[in-house]
Amino acid sequence: MTSTEALIRDLADRAELTELVARHSLWVDEDFADTGRIFTEDVAVTSIRGQAHGIEELDALVRKGHDAYARTLHNKCNLIIEIDGDTATVRAHDIAVFAIDDETEALAAGIHRYGARRTSDGWRFDRLDVSPVALTEPLARAL
Repeated sequence: MTSTEALIRDLADRAELTELVARHSLWVDEDFADTGRIFTEDVAVTSIRGQAHGIEELDALVRKGHDAYARTLHNKCNLIIEIDGDTATVRAHDIAVFAIDDETEALAAGIHRYGARRTSDGWRFDRLDVSPVALTEPLARAL
């Protein structure tokens, strides 16, 4: 592979991984239909809400937390992507707004650390570790 081809491949991989992070936010906030487009079947997740192994457990873990809210809005930024062949790591800051009801909102901030691997269908996350940084009091009560 020429250096130009390698550069194009690297940029394409970074673009795809960046889009996966964005899709993860949309998946959590709007629709759980794209799970297989974002995660591998054997995904392992650790968060303040618990652990999940596999897509079914991941869906259950996320729904257990997010179904209690009227609406959520996640925003991920400051992505750091490290690619090593067919695997990668992505680190992102996450700021989330949780509408608990019509009168109560809460904010959460955390660091998301993704593990990813290239599959025959493109990049997918096979690991996600969520480390909370800050939770507002209403959210802490709702957890």
